[in-house]
Amino acid sequence: MSEYNDICDVLTRFQLKKSWITIGGGRKSKVADWIDCELFQKGWKPKNFDTKITVDDKEMISPTHEVDCFKNRVALEIEWNNKDPFFDRDLNNFRLLFDLRAISVGVIITRCDELQEIFDNLGRGASYGASTTHMSKLLPRIQGGGGAGCPLLVFGIRRNLYEENC
Repeated sequence: MSEYNDICDVLTRFQLKKSWITIGGGRKSKVADWIDCELFQKGWKPKNFDTKITVDDKEMISPTHEVDCFKNRVALEIEWNNKDPFFDRDLNNFRLLFDLRAISVGVIITRCDELQEIFDNLGRGASYGASTTHMSKLLPRIQGGGGAGCPLLVFGIRRNLYEENC
C-alpha cells in the first residue's frame, strides 16, 4: 500500500524541533504544517465529503468535517495540540465515512505523553496541558469503541524525535 509507505516515509524523516515548541503555532502548529506539506507533496490533499442519507426519498444531510490529509480511501488527522474533544470528532468522522464506504482506514498522528516533560522544561507546559490532544486521551476513546468498526492506525510522536538544536 503506497499510502502506508508515504506515512512511514514522512514520519521516519520527522524531527520535533525545539523552535516549533518555543514559538506558538497560531491556527496551525509547525508540527502539523510540516507533516501536511510532506504528505501533500506525495499527492495527499485535504478532503471534504458531501454526505447524505436517503430514506424513502427523503434526503438528510449528514455533515462531516474536513479531513486533514486524504489519499485513496485513507483519511489522516494530525492532532498535535488541540482540545481533546477533537479526538471524538475525528473518530466519529472516521466511523461515519467508513460506514458509508468512503474510507478504508483512519489514521491519527498525535503526541506521546512523555513529551510533557520537554514542554515543561522549555516553559511551555501550560500550552500543552492535560486537556489537550495526546496519546493517553486518545487510547481510552479507541478502546471504548470510539471509531466503531473503522480500522484505525495511530502514531504517537515520542521524545526520541526531539531535536534540541533546531
